[in-house]
Amino acid sequence: MKTCRMKAVLALLLLMVPALAAPAFSNAASAAVTADTFSDPAMEARARNLQRQFRCLVCAGENVDESGSPFSADVRRLIREQIAAGQSDAQVQDFLVARYGDVILMKPPVQPDTWLLWLAPFLVLGAGGAVAWVVVKKAAARSA
Repeated sequence: MKTCRMKAVLALLLLMVPALAAPAFSNAASAAVTADTFSDPAMEARARNLQRQFRCLVCAGENVDESGSPFSADVRRLIREQIAAGQSDAQVQDFLVARYGDVILMKPPVQPDTWLLWLAPFLVLGAGGAVAWVVVKKAAARSA
């Protein structure tokens, strides 16, 4: 009887741990997004604008400003350090592109090494259209 009651209490405690820990983790994630801010509103706006121009390499389609990943936190820190050091927006962009490549840009430049990136959606759409056309033609030939 005692062991059954102990197991029930232990199971209840184990079920409560995630519920009690969730608020602590959600506050940590939201604090990571706004951890470092500039006291100057113009510099803060500049930093936020720059953060929106860079892609989180961990998250799918999120910019560094929106993402809560550790990678994005590091990039935000790098951007703020560069701004505090007096670097221009172009210099910050050049620094991050030199470090991570064009893939970090939300709008990568059109150049020979990024043509596949720009053309891939059209190639996939064309291939899907070709497959659909062949399937329709074969179905029409069978019914005729």
